[in-house]
Amino acid sequence: MIKILTVFGTRPEAIKMAPVIKQLRAYPDTFVNRVCITAQHRQMLDPFLNLFDIKPDCDLDIMQEDQSLEHITVTVLRQLGEIIKKERPDYLLVQGDTTTSMAASLASFYQKVKVAHVEAGLRTWNVLQPYPEEINRKIIDAVSNLCFAHTPQARQNLLQEGIGEEKIEVTGNTVIDALLDVAERNIDVKGTALENIPLNKKKVILVTAHRRESFGEPLTNICRAIKEIALKYSSGVCVVYPVHLNPNVQKTVHSILKGIENVLLINPLDYEYFVHLMKKSFLILTDSGGIQEEAPSLGKPVLVLRKVTERPEVVGAGAVEVVGTQPEKIVESTAQLLEDSEKYQRMSKAINPYGDGKASQRIVKRLLREKHG
Repeated sequence: MIKILTVFGTRPEAIKMAPVIKQLRAYPDTFVNRVCITAQHRQMLDPFLNLFDIKPDCDLDIMQEDQSLEHITVTVLRQLGEIIKKERPDYLLVQGDTTTSMAASLASFYQKVKVAHVEAGLRTWNVLQPYPEEINRKIIDAVSNLCFAHTPQARQNLLQEGIGEEKIEVTGNTVIDALLDVAERNIDVKGTALENIPLNKKKVILVTAHRRESFGEPLTNICRAIKEIALKYSSGVCVVYPVHLNPNVQKTVHSILKGIENVLLINPLDYEYFVHLMKKSFLILTDSGGIQEEAPSLGKPVLVLRKVTERPEVVGAGAVEVVGTQPEKIVESTAQLLEDSEKYQRMSKAINPYGDGKASQRIVKRLLREKHG
């Protein structure tokens, strides 16, 4: 038997880990998989546990109001270290570049337990863009024994940093596995925030912006651009913004966008409703990494509200454009997609480079190979 300790703490991690957990369950005679959540994002994580039928074996419940990176790191390192001592897994399995994943990987390394990293090799080569994720993922990859890279470019990034080829497996991204699963489900929007959105009457622009490096002036600029777009296209466009619960985001967004008739500020959505909203949207403006990966599979152009992206493959494929956080550029790029049908069609028909929905199968097959040497 191979004993796996799967650790995650945020909504994106839950989405991307769920297909792997499901696939591990398909081999009950080979894998013992224990699930530990840190609840770094308590309110936004819990609904996904139900959606994907995940029952944690342990819950660190670390979340505090306006929590610091230091709090997350120290608390996970200490508490998870004790759990690793007790469980003694063959592998600690983490995903992505959250502070939960970084601290969990360090805790595992300190206990000399092997680390397997899902979505390894993302890089911008700028330690502050995104912050703190760029350093988090470099630390995780440095201590990992298995690096599940989502693309050949991610594999190349790992090789460039001196990580051995034998440690790397190119799998595709598990987010596509989860997305395609949920996108096929029938969703009833009655009684939800989506019920009041004119999904079939106006061009819906979906906005998400919440990254730490966007706090302050960048987010203010983003909101000013959204306001200008909404007022310019008031008759034909509806902007829908599920606003992150972080008070730094809430305060800025509501101060600038509240009260604009065709801007709907709603609470974060459960994943199945968010996928439905993506499917029904005309285009997406985001500073999220995961949405850059997901939206092309749904045929939705994405404008990235960041200076750089660690996902150059999807930019190269033509599905995503990095527009930064200056209002003029955001407004100009959005206007092009609203008014230039040829450009819109090019972006919406681009092929998603992040996989075919079978990444979790490849990850588990590699773990099976590790057992058999």
